[in-house]
Amino acid sequence: MTRLLRDSATTPAPRVLSYPEVGATATAPLPGSYHHLHHMVRVGHGRDVFEAAGAAVLTWQMHRRSGVRIDTGVERAEPGATLEVSLGLGPLRVAAPCEVVWIAYEGNRIGFAYGTRTGHPECGEESFVVDLMEDGSVWFTVTAFSRPAAWYTRLAGPLVPVFQHAYARHLGRTLTRIATR
Repeated sequence: MTRLLRDSATTPAPRVLSYPEVGATATAPLPGSYHHLHHMVRVGHGRDVFEAAGAAVLTWQMHRRSGVRIDTGVERAEPGATLEVSLGLGPLRVAAPCEVVWIAYEGNRIGFAYGTRTGHPECGEESFVVDLMEDGSVWFTVTAFSRPAAWYTRLAGPLVPVFQHAYARHLGRTLTRIATR
């Protein structure tokens, strides 16, 4: 079952998410006025590959093994968990504060989405989902909607979506290596 951050049975903590369409990567269509990203890659075949890939996604292993720094106080993605995703070194390091807004942990679907928090260079949401299909194939999908939120991402203009697509492809290759070993 996909669990959204805004569960009607609980009172949510004060939000510092930088966009109003929280949870939109769990539903279709994605909201307008954002750049959309959808990247799908076949990771492998079988329940073992699916379980390994799902664990790598939920425990940040996929991100970390792809060269991204993840700073968080939790071992697994869970709704409401905050994290900082960063790339680069020293003064060239770009930090991006995020919050997990939903998770999916179902029989044939595992993944999560994080949303941007105040201070992130982009504004929007990105999901990372592993699906086990009826034919046994395992697919990894990155879905996102975003727009610039900092001067340097606005200045970079059309280069940001190119970087985002390259990053999604890199995550897919990394996850394939993790899950098929």
